Amino acid sequence: MKQLLLFITIFLPVVGLAKIDRRQVLTRNNPHVNAIDSLASLSVGNGHFAFTVDATGLQTFPEAYRNGIPLGTMSDWGWHSFPNKQQLTTQETLRLYDFGRGRQEPYAVQIKEDGRKKDAANYYRVNPHRLHLGTIGFDLPQGAAADIQDIDQTLELWDGLVKSRFAYRGVSYEVETACLPDADAVVAKVKAAKQLPLVFRFPYPTGVHSDDGCRWDADPLHTTTIVGRGRQSVLLRRVIDATTYYVRISWQGKAKFQQQSAHRFTLIPRGREFSFVCQYAADDKALAEYGKSNPLPTTDMPKDYWHRYWNEGGIIDFSKCTDPRARELERRIVLSQYLMAIQDAGDTPPQETGLTYNSWFGKFHLEMILWHQAQFALWGHPELLDRSLSWYFKAASNAREIARRQGFKGLRWMKMTDPGAVEAPSSVGSFLIWQQPHLIYLAELLRRAGLKGTSDVSKYSGLVEQTAEFMADFAEYDALNDRYVLRGCIAAQETLPAATTVNPPFELSYWHCALLMAQQWREREGKRRVPLWDDIIRKIAPLAHKDSLYLAAESEPNTYQTLRMYSDHPAVLGAMGVLPFSRSQVNPAIMRNTLQWVWDNWNWDKTWGWDFPMTAMCAARLGERQKAVDALLLPLRTNTYLVNGHNYQDQRLRLYLPGNGGLLMAAAMMCAGWDGSQGRNPGFPNDGTWNVEWEGLLPMP
Repeated sequence: MKQLLLFITIFLPVVGLAKIDRRQVLTRNNPHVNAIDSLASLSVGNGHFAFTVDATGLQTFPEAYRNGIPLGTMSDWGWHSFPNKQQLTTQETLRLYDFGRGRQEPYAVQIKEDGRKKDAANYYRVNPHRLHLGTIGFDLPQGAAADIQDIDQTLELWDGLVKSRFAYRGVSYEVETACLPDADAVVAKVKAAKQLPLVFRFPYPTGVHSDDGCRWDADPLHTTTIVGRGRQSVLLRRVIDATTYYVRISWQGKAKFQQQSAHRFTLIPRGREFSFVCQYAADDKALAEYGKSNPLPTTDMPKDYWHRYWNEGGIIDFSKCTDPRARELERRIVLSQYLMAIQDAGDTPPQETGLTYNSWFGKFHLEMILWHQAQFALWGHPELLDRSLSWYFKAASNAREIARRQGFKGLRWMKMTDPGAVEAPSSVGSFLIWQQPHLIYLAELLRRAGLKGTSDVSKYSGLVEQTAEFMADFAEYDALNDRYVLRGCIAAQETLPAATTVNPPFELSYWHCALLMAQQWREREGKRRVPLWDDIIRKIAPLAHKDSLYLAAESEPNTYQTLRMYSDHPAVLGAMGVLPFSRSQVNPAIMRNTLQWVWDNWNWDKTWGWDFPMTAMCAARLGERQKAVDALLLPLRTNTYLVNGHNYQDQRLRLYLPGNGGLLMAAAMMCAGWDGSQGRNPGFPNDGTWNVEWEGLLPMP
């Protein structure tokens, strides 16, 4: 009997017996689109691969959406580099800096002077870049977007598919679009009295900082070749300089496939119902094996995958809240859960714009992985965090080399990089240090959440150890004041110069927190604590303050008199919010004053999407519950959430997934609390207006 009760307790959310009607929560937040709107495109995906569609349910009008949420087809593995004709090397991106540590330290930076060093820095910033794998749409002129009528499109969150209805020249069309969970493939079903031809187009990459990655005027620079045909399938090989990948198109029903030009192919179907699958892979053998073992999929296939995802993870229900903003907060949270699952759950850390379009050339930023991925552990999907965190094993050799060449022990994690872990030159990013503790913090979240399946969190022990080893070596002992300091770095706020910055507050608290966690990892493995780490934990410099306000750094005594000092990220708030409270590091009264000053005076127009959840988490830990909610819902441009759930920033970053991930991180904390918090929903006001119900969330450290 006890075993039965234990089984019921453990598996209650999985089998759907939980008190929250999860399907109802999702359904009432399904995005609806009724017009051609470049900021309202919808996506399907599996975490490794995503496909974004316009109001027709396919990628019929990519030009119309190019400056909105572009119609991307992107993957973890799809990357390209332009030919390195000058044989430029990463060594040529290095410049020596003297931070008073008794040696010259080489950093990979952008270089202004003309010559090979500048060319090398530019080359390795641009290359490699993420590929747009190709568009699939109805074969209509781009100007025909104005002729699409009676649009009725819904993203069915519970089933993970997009249902689209529209009319064109008097004919009604119904389209269902989904992505396979176990292959990088688009599945679509079209119903119509008169079928439209489908067009498959393949671009050359642009290598631009922020765009859809599609250059359509470079046909001679790449090839698309039919390398196999079946009765209802065709295999294409794409060759773009040194990059090769394959595309397998299969269909049900009668249809004619033909090549129109070098990189344009049409599939002309017959009959009232037609379905197809388009699968992408770096290896044609993988396509062939998948095709042998799997019949042509239908849009029904992904539903079981999505039902499991929604049932096994956390959920928050705001339906019993009386605050009029609760409905909007629930919408943002639910859509962020979906976007994280399709855009951020791959084998590499995600880029800010995920698998939709390129920002920073499609590369990912390791200081952002906390905002993207911590939420997976807190929301009951630790296996999805484990996927991307495992990439650090591949990056370790390069991280070790960065530390070695600068004279440090252990692993120094790069900032802006790619699947090969090549450090992208940056005059800011190469001096950031707040990405260093992320590996330790995220591994600790995985340990607390418990991994499902065969993966064992203890595999991260070596990386935790070597990451802490670098952190301990980077902290300098100040003998005059018997303390450890952090300098020769750029703070998370990114407005302070590396040459003069000393003891930024978030970094100080993060060093303290992560070294404590690293010691606990050693103890759990039966190892002795490292004496040096304990010495740093005891003696790391406290957060500098003046006039009962924490400073942006100890080296910035005039923080609140200089406008540039209260622009960008209010990272000081992360020292008690994102991180556990440590009385040896943070004085709650001073932090409360600082929070209020930031709230009243910060240049909020110069903030980013994750600044709002960071502010909310600080407010929650301080007991400022109303301010925590208000922070999540501040009516500012960079805190805007579009109809599809994307966190809009500006004309360059029309979506920003760290904002979505940060929102989920804060919401979990405000519901499930943190170590030492009291009661349920400690981050929400307890005045009766926020009767929040939730399941499956874990508290933060």
